[in-house]
Amino acid sequence: MSALISAKGLTKRYGKQAALDSASFDVQPGRIVGLIGPNGSGKTTTLKAILGLCQFEGELSVLGMDPRSHRDELMRDVCFIADVAILPRWLKVKDAIDFVAGIHPRFDREKAQRYIEHTKLSPNMKVKAMSKGMIVQLHLALVMAIDAKLLVLDEPTLGLDILYRKQFYQNLLEDYFDENKTIVITTHQIEEVEHILTDLLFIRDGKITLAASMDEISDRYTEVMVNPHSAAAAAALQPMAQRTVFGKPVMLFDGVPRQQLETLGELRTPSVADLFVASMKGTYE
Repeated sequence: MSALISAKGLTKRYGKQAALDSASFDVQPGRIVGLIGPNGSGKTTTLKAILGLCQFEGELSVLGMDPRSHRDELMRDVCFIADVAILPRWLKVKDAIDFVAGIHPRFDREKAQRYIEHTKLSPNMKVKAMSKGMIVQLHLALVMAIDAKLLVLDEPTLGLDILYRKQFYQNLLEDYFDENKTIVITTHQIEEVEHILTDLLFIRDGKITLAASMDEISDRYTEVMVNPHSAAAAAALQPMAQRTVFGKPVMLFDGVPRQQLETLGELRTPSVADLFVASMKGTYE
């Protein structure tokens, strides 16, 4: 299957600083991919490159096109929700729907209106009267009504309360995502997206440090709450990270067979957040 997004040696410099440093990765169609990294790691620059919003070195194909030279064509099949949803304060809900309907050939007005009916938004409500959560809901209604192949989300729920955040991802799964669509998400709220992700990309200092499916993560990484008498044997297997919980050592192993770890203590698959902290800093905090 051809990758929907394919990057090879993707590099972007701002002066002497490399925001992307020869990053290579593939995103297959019909997947929900979490692009996870600390501040300044290159997440937003990666998204800008995918969306054709910046120049870069290396190779990047999105839907079979180079974003630098085919951005107008590309954006017919790509939607984007940024971390800061900016709309004119005077804009009414009905005007926003009319605008998108007028410029996008694959916008479904009825679908947008059905989604809005399940919110507190009304056709005549202006942006200046909306909370941030309502503005995100309006953005999501407009985006979900476009039959796009790729949805890019850059911290889409930043600043929203937990009710809005959970509703956002629920709507995304129930009303938007299917096997013909692909979603790329960047977020610092890893725990809230872990259950919907099919793939992970960890990025650090402009380099991709991990690219794996969630199934591969489960097979590759194991966390063990080590029995006290097995601590020395567990340490000899060279865990990639260690912490202490209730006085017991908890060790994270990469690539060690589970059968070899079963006698050492209680096993579990690490959360994405724990794996992220371990891989980024080499230790839990």
